[in-house]
Amino acid sequence: MKIGVLNSGGDCPGLNAVINGVVGAADKLGWEVYGFIDGFEGLLPKGCDYVKLTPDDTIGIAKLGGTILGTTNKGHFAAKVGEGNVAKIPADIMETARNNINELGIEAIIIIGGDGSLTTALQMNQEGFNVVGVPKTIDNDLEATAMTFGFDSAVTSVVDALDRLQTTGQSHKRVMVLEVMGRHAGWIALWGGIAGGAHAILIPEIDFDLDKVADFIKERESEGKRSSLVVVAEGARVTGGELITKNQGMGSVSEVKLGGAGDIVANHLHVKTGKDTRSCVLGHLQRGGSPTAIDRILGARFGVKAVKMIEGGKFGRMVSYEAYHVGSVPIEQA
Repeated sequence: MKIGVLNSGGDCPGLNAVINGVVGAADKLGWEVYGFIDGFEGLLPKGCDYVKLTPDDTIGIAKLGGTILGTTNKGHFAAKVGEGNVAKIPADIMETARNNINELGIEAIIIIGGDGSLTTALQMNQEGFNVVGVPKTIDNDLEATAMTFGFDSAVTSVVDALDRLQTTGQSHKRVMVLEVMGRHAGWIALWGGIAGGAHAILIPEIDFDLDKVADFIKERESEGKRSSLVVVAEGARVTGGELITKNQGMGSVSEVKLGGAGDIVANHLHVKTGKDTRSCVLGHLQRGGSPTAIDRILGARFGVKAVKMIEGGKFGRMVSYEAYHVGSVPIEQA
């Protein structure tokens, strides 16, 4: 049997661990694995753009960040085009991919991705493709799974940054504001902020008043606590309920580029408290680097489970993680 595997969207620590799990499990069944290059785009060239993967090709890759297959969050298969907005993949693109896959003899494809990639996977499944989804996102924003691989690695980088900001903030008696990723979900901010000892955590899911945050910091000051750590999620709505984006007014239907919330929070707190305030954007440092042990193990388990789902003919479903058990749910539910 020939199966395909691809990852799409943003890169994420643990991707290579999933690929390693897929290849190892497939090899035990005597199957061939084709890794498509740069996500769904690898399905479009004549004959497809792929590499055949064997256990020899994946030795030692679980500890590596990024992905050996490359990835993209743009291209012909962009189905998620904004918060809650979905575009239909053009019929000719679907047909080209179908013909190329059939020509290779691929019987099923494992799609590793977040909400955008799995939205595409859902459309492909509805068009008759045999697909199995694997949840991948540092944002941990997919329903029907308690955790996605990459999340723990991202949180670990936030905690490390807060540990560093705390010492410099204390030395200068400053308010230090850290902006973190997560898009429209506050998981990274919440977990990273709690573990890193932040004094205020601002997330999209909970409305907040910056004047109250400023009052809180002034109260800390009156108690002799001269420095404070504030974590703000990039998707936090800090100006009249509107998202702060880097591509406002561009008229694009693509996903908005979030960013700037940290600076706005820092400026407001400086004005309201009179304290020296600094902001730091952690940005793509949260995506890079080697995965944590948890993400390596979770990635491997997800990869093996995806192969077992193909073996059992369970298509149109996504691997999920609940109560330490790796199972599956319909992609549509996720």
